[in-house]
Amino acid sequence: MSVLKSLKLSNAAPVAAANDPLHRARDKLLGALTDQRAYATATVAGEHYTPPKNIVSRKNEAGERVRMEANRRIRKGWFQDGAGTVHFQVYVGGKPMELAKGKQAVEVGTLDKLPSVIDQLIEAVRAGELDAQIATAAEARGLMMAERRKPRAA
Repeated sequence: MSVLKSLKLSNAAPVAAANDPLHRARDKLLGALTDQRAYATATVAGEHYTPPKNIVSRKNEAGERVRMEANRRIRKGWFQDGAGTVHFQVYVGGKPMELAKGKQAVEVGTLDKLPSVIDQLIEAVRAGELDAQIATAAEARGLMMAERRKPRAA
């Protein structure tokens, strides 16, 4: 009996990842918000949060390339104003994203409410409520990166 005849064959193909810039920017923002939520939860609990990242070391004693784990640096996305009120900013491309006309921060109140506010922002991003702002910020980031790639005049 043939081995292939004993297997269940199909014509399925893997789902291609979306090549849409908005989809990529949304996914990246969701990852950043998830990190911020974990950071805020650890801060409220009085713990230190340092997520790991895998890096490739140059070479070990035998001359082989080896993978190592290092701590990834995360900047906190919240701050306190002069009155002690906590505010949270969503960063895209290293700049705060404008959530509404002239508004770049969400007023949280106290630090213990911050993880739930970040959860609400994650749900808003997943629901597509911030797609226009994400597209604008991603476009500005793309223009800035294009300027960086231009050759400098001598």
